[in-house]
Parts: sequence; C-alpha cells; structure tokens
Amino acid sequence: MDTVGYGRCRWEAGVAQAVGKYPVGRQVFEEIREGGFLYADKTRYVYDLTHLGGKYVFLSRPRRFGKTLLVSTMGAYFQGRRDLFEGLAIEGLEGEWREHPVLRFDFSRFKDVTLSALIAKFDMLFSSLEEKWGVSEEGLSPGARLETLVRMAAEKTGESPVVLVDEYDAPLLGVMHDPERLQEFREVMREFYSPLKALEPQLRFVFLTGITKFSQLSIFSELNNMQNVSMEPSFAGVCGITAEELGRDLAPDVELLAERMGMSERECRAALKAKYDGYRFCEGSPDIYNPYSLVNALQYGRIGSYWFESGTPSSLVRMLKTSGFDLSDLEGVEARAVTFDAPTEDTATPVPFMYQAGYLTIKSYDADYDAYMLGIPNEEVREGLYNALLPAYAPMGDVERDAFAVGFARAVREDDLERALGLLRSFLAAVPYDLAPKDEKAFQSLLFVAFKVAGARVSSEVRTSSGRVDLVLESAQTVYVMELKYGGTAEEALAQIDSKGYAIPWEAGGKRVVKAGVSFDPERRTIDEGWVVREG
Repeated sequence: MDTVGYGRCRWEAGVAQAVGKYPVGRQVFEEIREGGFLYADKTRYVYDLTHLGGKYVFLSRPRRFGKTLLVSTMGAYFQGRRDLFEGLAIEGLEGEWREHPVLRFDFSRFKDVTLSALIAKFDMLFSSLEEKWGVSEEGLSPGARLETLVRMAAEKTGESPVVLVDEYDAPLLGVMHDPERLQEFREVMREFYSPLKALEPQLRFVFLTGITKFSQLSIFSELNNMQNVSMEPSFAGVCGITAEELGRDLAPDVELLAERMGMSERECRAALKAKYDGYRFCEGSPDIYNPYSLVNALQYGRIGSYWFESGTPSSLVRMLKTSGFDLSDLEGVEARAVTFDAPTEDTATPVPFMYQAGYLTIKSYDADYDAYMLGIPNEEVREGLYNALLPAYAPMGDVERDAFAVGFARAVREDDLERALGLLRSFLAAVPYDLAPKDEKAFQSLLFVAFKVAGARVSSEVRTSSGRVDLVLESAQTVYVMELKYGGTAEEALAQIDSKGYAIPWEAGGKRVVKAGVSFDPERRTIDEGWVVREG
C-alpha cells in the first residue's frame, strides 16, 4: 500500500512536535482530506486521466509511489464528493460533479497466495460488493459476477459505472517465475477481465494500476484499446513528488528537517535529492522524488532508506544472479522502450522488471536513435540493491558479512587496496565450498558488488582500444586497473594489463595509476596470496 501527502513537525529538545499531519501509512483520500492531513494536489491529473476520450486506461509505477491514493482520489471524484476537493485544482475544472457507481477492486492483498486462496479471496471481495448492490451470485465465475455487478449498478443508479483496479498484477508477481502456476493464475485473472470489452457501452471509465506490465494477450485479451499512459509526458508527475512540488509546498518541512539534522537548508536539500530523487518515467520527465521515503524522512527527522527497507523482492536478487546480467549495467544500460516498457513474465533479461519496479529509471534519451539510458535512480536504491546482492554472492552470517563490509569500506576509502584484498581473502575463505564463485564471471561480480557496498567508484568490463578491463576502481587520488584470473595466476593477470596497455587511458589523467592482478584459487576457494599490485 502506498501514500503521498504532507505534514509538518517541529523539533523541541530533540523531540518531534507536530504542527501538521503527515499521512504516513494512509492511502484513503477521504480520510486524508477530512482528517486535515496535508495532501499533494494531483487532482489535475485525475481530471485529465478521466477525460482522455478512451474508457480503458493503465498506469504502471513502482510500489509505494502513490498509486493507491490516486485510485482512492479517482473514486471520490466519480462519487461526486465535491466537498473533498475544495481548494484543489479539479474544483475549477469540473462543472457537473455527477455521481457514478464505483466498483473498486484492490488486489494488493492477493499477493503470495495459492490458487485456491486466490479464488477464495475473489469470492470474499465479490460477496462484499454484491451485498452493497443487492445481488447474490455465489458459485459463478469472477467474470460473470463482474458483469452482473456492472449491469445492476447501472440499472439501480441510472449512471454509467466506473471500475477501478488497484495493483492488478499483485496476484501474478508471486508466481512470475513458476510457469505452471503463472498460467493457472493468468487464466483466473483473464476470466475476471473478460467481460469488460463487451460492457463498454455501459461503463463510464476503467482504470488499472500496477507495478509491472504483463502481456496484454495473457490477461486482457479482449481489451485491445487499453491506453497505457505510463510513459506519457503529460502524466510524468502523476505519482511521486516533483522538485517543483518539494520547493513550493514543502520548504518549511525541509527547513525543519535541516534544523533537526544540524545541516544548512541547502545541505539538507542536496542530501534529500541524492537519496530520494532521480526517477524519470519518460523523455523530458521532471526529476521525481520517492514519495514514501521523502514523507517518512520529514516525519521522523532522519534521511533513511525507508522505501528499500520496506520490501526488496528476493526474486529480484535471484533473477540478477541467475540471468547472467552484467551488474555494471545497473549504472548505465542503453535500451529502447520496447525492451524495458515491456511485459515482464517472458523476458530473458531482468531490465523490464527492474525498470518497472523502480530499481532502474530513465537517465537520458537519444531522440536520433530512439534510445534511453537507464540507471539506478538514487543513493537509497544503489546502497540497498548492492547490500541485498552481496549475500547472494557471498552467503554467510549477517555479523560476519557486516564486519567485512565495514572494514572493506574503510580500506577502500583510505586508498589501501592491499588491505582491502586481504580482507576479501579472509571473507572468501569463510564462504561455504558449494557457494564459492564457480567461474571468473561470478568472481568478477562478487568483487564488483563488494566494492559497490563499500561506496567505491567502480566499473566493470571497461572498454579500451585493446580490450575490456575487468574492473576499474577510482578513489580521489588513485585509479586501480584490475585484471582477474580464475584458476590462473596474479602475474598472468598483471602481464595482460601490460601487454594490452589497459592502463594507458588513465595515465594522463593526473591521478596515480596502480595495476592490480588478482587470481582466485578454485581449490582453496579464495584469492589466498593471489594478487600483485604495482604502481605505474
């Protein structure tokens, strides 16, 4: 569940004193407005979405980005609750405020269930709606029950019903990597949506939100006129907090946060931007802040990793490790929209899921080639992602892993590669035999993730005129050019750096250049004494 909204606190003697309300954990528009919580006005988007001309609209955004609140706001609008919109943008846009029957389906509670539990949850949801409209259709399929509800709501009110579906993909995400179960769940969901096309003359509007994009043919086979606005520039800021909204509406809150953290306001803004900003959902999109983390930071007076800590799918980590994905591409991979704004269930690359789930975002757009550069949006995602990946490449106890990460980070930041590699040797020696790196690619990925966890500037597979350098590590004073060998020797690795001239591109850059050959011994499962470091 997600929320967007504002509130204010003042700190006295180190204790937060509320002078306003942040709706942390709230996503019901009526509660937020009637409860006096501060609200990020997205109602202009609500009006525009519901007046596109078409009746079927789909929006994809990451979890906890405000989708649930957007659906709730849309529901209040269609229910004619003009009183809730006083002073908001839509008040000056809507003249009629007609009341439509609203059928809302929230599938956020349909996650990680068995097929029988999915069917049971559908039955409970329909029973609640049918009671409201005086219908009893137990025993029929979800599609048949939906059709009856739409017809009955239209008949009883004389108005065209609205169907709102929140987190449409929630039932499917938990079985995405289990083809047999995925197909079973698809069939249930397809049957639910099947009557919507035939009901078009009776419907006013249908709106679906979700995190990921599943194949239209697999779920919405009949809805061939669905409008996907996920990458439409006019709706780029529909969810999340734009920089303009932060500066316009939250300046006092940022000032209070800066006071609490002992920063200047400028320093606080820079810290918030680095930690939470950076999301873009189309070419020309404004930078967008993660609303969940931003609101929590303002509420609790600490710039923490609220969004990432609220749930990282283990399936993502498993997908990255098993797909052979080059982890350096997390910092920059070029792709066309058909590649990443694409169905996630059948693709061989994790890029579509990572983009749609908020772990990658648009960094730039090249109109000449219709190509997008994707990368990690901000520090919160970068730190959280690499910390989540490290256990997958080096499984061991949390205490041992944390001790390594802290010591390794200190060594890297103090420009002591010898000490860092020594810590890595001890770390690898403690990894169980059957989980140790099985090839050079796995060894390279482990080193890359370890350096990233340490906060280092590291790149892998760096192109030069004579080949690719395995790893390039940069500190304030030094560039480390590293070649890795799995089962070979460190001397062989160093000789390759020299023979291919891998270090040449950095020799004129003004920094000290250090060459490092590192070898992994598959028998001993560690780098042992397998490294040679030489300057120049």
